[in-house]
Amino acid sequence: MMMMMRSWRGASSSAFGFIQHLELGNPKSGNSLPFLLLNYFSVLNKKWALFYSQNSYFFTTHCKKSTYAFDKIDDALNKFNQMVDMHPRPCIGEFGKLLGAIVRMKHYQTAVFLLRQTEFLGIHYDVCTLSILLDSFCRLHRVDFGFSVLGKMLKLGIQPDTTTFSILINGLCIESKVAQALKLFDDMVREGYQPNLITYSTMVNGLCKIGETSRAIRLLRTMEERGWVPNIITYSTIIYNLCKNKHLIDALKLFSEMRGKDIPPNVVTYNSLMYAMCNSRQWKEVTRLLNEMVANNCKPNVITYNIVVDALCKEGRAFDAEDIVERMLQQSVEPNIVTYSSLMDGYCLQGEMDEARRIFNSMANKSCAPGVVSYNIIINGYCKAKRIDEAVEHFHRMSQSGLVPDCITYTTLINGMCQVGRLSAARELFKEMSAHGLVPDIMTYSALLDGLCKHGHIREALGLFHVMQNSGLEPNVFHYTILMNGLCQVGQLKVARKLFSALRVKGVHLNVYTYTIMIKALCIEGLPDEAYELFRKMEVDDCMPDSCCYNMMIRRFLQNNDTSRGAQILCEMVNKGVSADVYTATMLVDLLSSDSNRLNGKIYQPDLQLVEFGLGFRRVCN
Repeated sequence: MMMMMRSWRGASSSAFGFIQHLELGNPKSGNSLPFLLLNYFSVLNKKWALFYSQNSYFFTTHCKKSTYAFDKIDDALNKFNQMVDMHPRPCIGEFGKLLGAIVRMKHYQTAVFLLRQTEFLGIHYDVCTLSILLDSFCRLHRVDFGFSVLGKMLKLGIQPDTTTFSILINGLCIESKVAQALKLFDDMVREGYQPNLITYSTMVNGLCKIGETSRAIRLLRTMEERGWVPNIITYSTIIYNLCKNKHLIDALKLFSEMRGKDIPPNVVTYNSLMYAMCNSRQWKEVTRLLNEMVANNCKPNVITYNIVVDALCKEGRAFDAEDIVERMLQQSVEPNIVTYSSLMDGYCLQGEMDEARRIFNSMANKSCAPGVVSYNIIINGYCKAKRIDEAVEHFHRMSQSGLVPDCITYTTLINGMCQVGRLSAARELFKEMSAHGLVPDIMTYSALLDGLCKHGHIREALGLFHVMQNSGLEPNVFHYTILMNGLCQVGQLKVARKLFSALRVKGVHLNVYTYTIMIKALCIEGLPDEAYELFRKMEVDDCMPDSCCYNMMIRRFLQNNDTSRGAQILCEMVNKGVSADVYTATMLVDLLSSDSNRLNGKIYQPDLQLVEFGLGFRRVCN
């Protein structure tokens, strides 16, 4: 045990030293420890889990079930003060029950403060209260203080047990220190401590968190071999991760195994499978699962329906998604802002802006006021539909509603203005967002840079590019490609070629879009040999030509009557499973129907089956 403690001593620091640096005032005071810690740690507790959130339950092994339950933290604090004022005071076990109730309310920082208060009052800790303290520190992302508490336990002669180590393992997993959690798990087994269901479930969750799902399944088998029966939490954790990583078949096998052991699936399990089914477009299975949930008395919740609504909308089936919303209402499940935002986004993707606006306007009538994300969706929809005035109208409505536009709002509107050539308005918005304390991000600069280049303002674009660099943002290949395209458009091919060469020398991995821009510019300038040479360099640079690049090269050579190279590239394209686009196909059909239908001794004829899949062509040799 001492060897294990020495190996972990570096991880701990003085938890109570930390507490003593903070003001230990009235718990209700804004400057007291609970509220100071609440402000400091609140950001850590705002991670919204789509499917599953693990409760704090480790310490209950040591403690009797609490008789306390509170709706408000103030009620718990009042009860604590009453207990402190009692003569004689209740025993530490009674304080432990109260603190356990506070931890279940997820007021971990308050629990830490009150535990320190009990020590000041001369009430000595027991294993239950120290476990609560250890768990609270771990939940506050301070597992280092948790190890400090372990040291205090040993000093007091309190022997740690499996639950103690399970709490620390969970704390390490919470902080994504899964490798350290695995080491502690191995250490405790080596020291003779037997992992229990909670320990195994915690390690399974930690392994899934870092994508080690296969290893998590092996651990599941180990715990079964050692006599532990996995529960719904263990199974649901693995099923969720399998579904998230698109291993639906494996997830269904585990789901079947779970049901074979008479472990009934819960809404978390079904939601995971629903997510995977929707992503793989298995709509009949989605309907079957929804019906199965109801038949098994497992009521679908708002998350279940939101998964289906969002998937249908992304599939371009917003009208069908509205039918799901109707079903929600019939099942007394109230749609939330996520539901309505998904519907709006679905209609925006289809260009159905009047329908999107109808959903937007209905939100306020249904006590679900649009938020910043909702406004961003509809503003983006109007910008893509080039209905800029309506986008601006919603931008102003947003401010009038008391909402503050964020960086995404401004970037979306700047991009929209650039798309319709309203560069002055785009520039003003760029200045306005900076004046409001918003820092333009990489996407904001990209939008304005692209707009300036597309409309021939290359000097201004270069100036903006340097501003971006000076702000500490690192340009990527996308920004360089925008500049090269802009330079080519204003006849600065020589400068664009120098930039292109410099990036290759620098080791920047250029993408197919970058190469296509340069090849196109060389062809336009009447330099087909240089274009062909660059086309061949693409594969050498591990950048495979796409359909656009192939089709452009074929058309250019056929236009220049270089049918030999045109045919060569055509063969290569078809052999790689890439189809001719409609422009290339038309040109080839015209060529085939003319007297010059023999290309380099080989005949090319349309293949109706390939045409069906995208106007492809198959070579037929004499």
